Amino acid sequence: MTDKDNVQRNQARSAPPLSDVPPDVAATVKGHQVLERNVTLLGAIALVVVAIGGIVEIAPLFWIDNTIEEVEGMRPYTPLEQAGRDIYVREGCYTCHSQMIRPFRDEVERYGHYSLAAESMYDHPFQWGSKRTGPDLARVGGRYSDEWHVQHLENPQSVVPQSIMPQYGFLSETSLRVPDPEGMLKALRIVGVPYTDTDLANAEADLIAQADPDVPAGDLEERYPGAQVRDFDGDPTRVTEMDALVAYLQMLGTLVDVNSAAAQEELASETGR
Repeated sequence: MTDKDNVQRNQARSAPPLSDVPPDVAATVKGHQVLERNVTLLGAIALVVVAIGGIVEIAPLFWIDNTIEEVEGMRPYTPLEQAGRDIYVREGCYTCHSQMIRPFRDEVERYGHYSLAAESMYDHPFQWGSKRTGPDLARVGGRYSDEWHVQHLENPQSVVPQSIMPQYGFLSETSLRVPDPEGMLKALRIVGVPYTDTDLANAEADLIAQADPDVPAGDLEERYPGAQVRDFDGDPTRVTEMDALVAYLQMLGTLVDVNSAAAQEELASETGR
């Protein structure tokens, strides 16, 4: 059998050739012509389509109490951590550092387990960020010592010579002042952060006790599991803004044990994982 015969057999088995008669374009696009030439009709139909899509997306939320599944270990921030977070926002740290590890191999190998939605459920606003001039900080807690953080904040270039991060040495010289710690927690409770009445009543005492070794912490660690109680800035004689910021950084990524067996089972059961 020649190559010509094979080609003819294959052509016979393939789909029939297109008709030489051109399609009736006018009939095909007749409906579209009416729609596209009538601005009012086009706008009305577009509105209906968008409305249907919006209802499908929004309506189910009225029957869902929470769109974020709770994860064991997550808790509201302590007053000191919250104060440190406020300083983090005030100084614009989020413009150069993200707090969102995406589920990509390169990010997971560098920064750790990908971020979970529940880990930012008490952030108002969240600090996911959109730019990484510096590294992601979602799991920076516990990676470095308090002394490293203090030195890095006071003089970043002494730790990372190529860093373009500005110096924040003034934080060590500025006493921490939170005008109304109870009011701070109360405002967060209004937007859904589950602070208790006991947390509110002890807000000011907790703020100082977490960073001052000479002040009894009481039941702070019981109400805030995993809270780190110690002097953070190396100066136990006073509580500074450096104490608050380092306490916040040392907490990031430490509340959820993503490597535990239970956590891995839960993550494996999630759709799409």
